[in-house]
Amino acid sequence: MCKQEWAVCPLFSFMEKEEMAKKNVKNIVEESLEIFLKENQMELWNVEFVKESRDWFLRVFIDKIDKEHGSVSLEECEKTSRYLSEILDDIDLLEQNYFLEVSSPGLERELITDRHFEKFVGSPIEIKLYKALDGKKKLSGIIKGVTEDEVELFHISDDGETIEKETYTVRKSDIAKANLMFFM
Repeated sequence: MCKQEWAVCPLFSFMEKEEMAKKNVKNIVEESLEIFLKENQMELWNVEFVKESRDWFLRVFIDKIDKEHGSVSLEECEKTSRYLSEILDDIDLLEQNYFLEVSSPGLERELITDRHFEKFVGSPIEIKLYKALDGKKKLSGIIKGVTEDEVELFHISDDGETIEKETYTVRKSDIAKANLMFFM
C-alpha cells in the first residue's frame, strides 16, 4: 500500500480519512432529518461540513418542499437545529467541536442536484462553466428544461430581457457552479 519512505503517504491517508468523515457526517444528517423534514413540509437542500481557519462548521440548508409556499422561516430553522443537535449529541459522531448552522439556502442559492434544477424551471440562473461555450464561461438564462444530462436555458440579455428565440443547451458535466439569480 504505502511505502514508509514516501513522506506524502500519511498526508494522503489523513486527507482520505477526513473526506470519508465528511461523507459520513453528511449521510447521517440526511438520514436523521429525512422524516422530520417531510413531516414539516421541508426538504434538505445541502449539507456542508467544512473547516474554516481552526473551526469546524456543520452547515445544513433546508427549504420548503413546494417553492410556492415561500422559504423556510427562522422558527423552522431553529426547530430543525434543536432536533438535529439532540440527535448528533446522542450519537456522539463527531470527535471535534463544531458549530451547527441551519439556514435557508438563500435567494441566490446554488443549484446542485437534478431536483434543484427541476424545481426552478422558469427561473433565472447564472451558470459558470469549466470550459467556454460559444466563447463564454459564464451564462445567464431562464431554465427552459432539464434532462438527465443537460440544462436548456433561454438567453437573458444584458438589460435583463428574456430572448426566447436564443437558447443554450449546457451539459451538466460542464457546469462548475449554478446559482439562482434574484432581480429586484
